[in-house]
Amino acid sequence: MTTTIEATPLTAADRCDRCNAQAYVRVVLNAGSELLFCAHHYSKFSVGLQAKAREIHDETHKLDVREL
Repeated sequence: MTTTIEATPLTAADRCDRCNAQAYVRVVLNAGSELLFCAHHYSKFSVGLQAKAREIHDETHKLDVREL
């Protein structure tokens, strides 16, 4: 089961593991490792990640949707 958590806020120093853009989503996998994603890459991989995630910390609400 995937849960959405309120964890330590992500900062501008947190970078996407796929493209190095600012990360807005932190995914903690069932195995315990952590992945960071920009909004674009989280959207692209969210279905697969939700099946493997223990926790998801999503801060994409901080983005202005007109910028996406």
